[in-house]
Amino acid sequence: MSSSLQDFLNANPVDNLTEEVVVSPRFKDQDGNPLKFRIKAMTNKVFDDLRKRHTRVKGRKSEFDAGAFNLSVVIGHTLEPSFKDAASLQKLGCDTPEEYVERVLLAGEVTTLVNEIQKLSGFDIDMADLVEEAKN
Repeated sequence: MSSSLQDFLNANPVDNLTEEVVVSPRFKDQDGNPLKFRIKAMTNKVFDDLRKRHTRVKGRKSEFDAGAFNLSVVIGHTLEPSFKDAASLQKLGCDTPEEYVERVLLAGEVTTLVNEIQKLSGFDIDMADLVEEAKN
């Protein structure tokens, strides 16, 4: 005997949750329609891995690099456009996906994209607050 909640969970796994989002009015097609980014949700494991990768322990203090964390979230969870596309990196003379993101997106657009990925991933509060809480 299973509950309706159990049935719902079984029918709706989160490993392939995606969404299309408008990031900025700057991105428009030739007819003026907004161009949407396709993003995917972040899993618990990926969140933990990224948090650990971008936290440095120095003595008794830990230091979190939010900028690098945000770039990793954007690069790893944006399906369209691909920030890892080798031809695009080469075309703009970028060596890394991080460098490419910084060449093609404004700071506020990166933040908006991170916020949209957070929302899709089930976070209703600021990711920095979650990371700070997880460190303690």
